Amino acid sequence: MTINGNRDNKRPVNSRSPEHPPFLYGTAWKEEKTRSLTFLAIRLGFRGIDTANQRKHYFEEAVGEGIADAIGDGLVTREDLFLQTKFTHQSGQDERLPYNAKASIGDQVRQSFASSQVHLGVDFIDSYVLHGPTIRKGLGAADLDAWKAMEAIQAEGKVGSLGISNISLEQLRTLHKVAKIKPRFVQIRCYAARCWERDIREFCSVNGIVFQGFSLLTANRQVLNHEDMKEMARLHRKTTAQIVLRYALEVGILPLTGTKSGIHMAEDLDIFGFQLTVANVKAIETMGSEEKPQPFRTSIKRPGD
Repeated sequence: MTINGNRDNKRPVNSRSPEHPPFLYGTAWKEEKTRSLTFLAIRLGFRGIDTANQRKHYFEEAVGEGIADAIGDGLVTREDLFLQTKFTHQSGQDERLPYNAKASIGDQVRQSFASSQVHLGVDFIDSYVLHGPTIRKGLGAADLDAWKAMEAIQAEGKVGSLGISNISLEQLRTLHKVAKIKPRFVQIRCYAARCWERDIREFCSVNGIVFQGFSLLTANRQVLNHEDMKEMARLHRKTTAQIVLRYALEVGILPLTGTKSGIHMAEDLDIFGFQLTVANVKAIETMGSEEKPQPFRTSIKRPGD
């Protein structure tokens, strides 16, 4: 599959498109609905699409079909979209590998990337993410080999930025120290019980890394049901989910949502017309954790700042 019937789908060198949109639509666990939900997300206003070449949890080819449908219908052009996909080590895959299991890690990365280009119908991918280290502590040789291969692909002009997901602060510090090309994006599941991963967020803020947060809602149902959160929602005339997503924007988190509901997609995007108070943000920062409120060590960010 190719978009617009050709392979000339690179971003223009002097493109004025933003580095990334303020919101990403996540395509994991959509299976046979992946194509239609990707199309719907774009139709309703999402301009960032997150996927992975990991058939176990994603249907990347169907994501590409949804994108092609949206472009074919004139809803967007390729340049309007931010496309992010991932290389997943064999330990995170099922039997449907996008590469030769016997190949070197570097060749696996290149094979997976080429497969993603075909799936998504593009030559240029805005963000290419290492889908988590192979070990719990430190970084293994396979992780460093994968990153070097990703750096080489970026050097060839096929990728805009590199990123890593499902990583600890210690692992991130190590990668940031040894990598020739530093990660631009870090994607982490956010838990309110861990103050929304504040330690990693602060490292990212100091080092110019964009923190992408996922499971902001599904991992924090206790916060959505918190009486203080319900009161904030009532005062702002929003849902508690919208309050959490707005909080994410204000503390510098690039949020992902993976809802299958068109109504919820529209609600998720309707978070740019209001602001939380500083008191609201400080309360949410420690809501659901045992930690007492602390002064911010990074500034609150507003869209457009």
